[in-house]
Amino acid sequence: MRIIAKRTLRDFWESHPDAEEPLLAWYHVLKGADWKTPAQLKSQVPKVSIVGCNRAVFNIRGNRYRLIVKINYPYKIVYIRFVGTHTEYDRIDAREV
Repeated sequence: MRIIAKRTLRDFWESHPDAEEPLLAWYHVLKGADWKTPAQLKSQVPKVSIVGCNRAVFNIRGNRYRLIVKINYPYKIVYIRFVGTHTEYDRIDAREV
């Protein structure tokens, strides 16, 4: 998968250094993935939440942070839509970011 944009992750971990290692691990897993459907994603990453509108929510660092992506499965592109704390996540609609 092609991930747009790693810079978003980097900007986040600069202000939350404890998120760097888990975000890099997430990045490398997704970069090597080849999912064609949300079901394939869910089978490889069982704790991911599929929230509709081709969006998925990942728990980062033991659910301390949340990462929302929009996935274009045919083109194998993952768009990072949100990365933030659990509290920040609670204030948004994951299907609309």
